[in-house]
Amino acid sequence: MPIVQIDLLEGRTIAEKRLLVEKVTQAIIESIGAPAESVSIIIRDMLKENFAKSGTLAMDK
Repeated sequence: MPIVQIDLLEGRTIAEKRLLVEKVTQAIIESIGAPAESVSIIIRDMLKENFAKSGTLAMDK
């Protein structure tokens, strides 16, 4: 039972998330032969104020 966790910065649309989970599920099916029913995906939207790279908050870019 594959469980995938995806952290994203806030701002993606529902349509983008739908496409993402469809493609990730398909990749798992094709790569390890897991049935689609066994694939679980957790998407965590992160506020831009809670992520930094190279010493700069994402909200400040």
